[in-house]
Amino acid sequence: MPRGDKSAYTDKQKRQAEHIEESELDQGRSREAAERIAWATVNKQDGGGKKSGAGRKTAKKATKKATRKATAKKAVKAATKKAPAKKAAKTPATRKTTKKAAKKTSRD
Repeated sequence: MPRGDKSAYTDKQKRQAEHIEESELDQGRSREAAERIAWATVNKQDGGGKKSGAGRKTAKKATKKATRKATAKKAVKAATKKAPAKKAAKTPATRKTTKKAAKKTSRD
């Protein structure tokens, strides 16, 4: 399949691209720019050519699941890093040193 061949797209994707292209032409874009923007938009929305069917949904779910896991790991990691810093800020020794530092600064 040569580059730029649109045979790998569904009829719905082709209709969407055509509608987007017309909209871009109405906004004053050139024919080439309008077509480029239209197909780029369809690719961004659907991820490329024909991908309908059961296989696509499982791949999407797997990606969603992996993203959710990664986000949860990051949240746990961030929470564990912040906890010791909060405890250190609450200790009386730290407060005293902060007050001393503030007094020194005000004297200078």
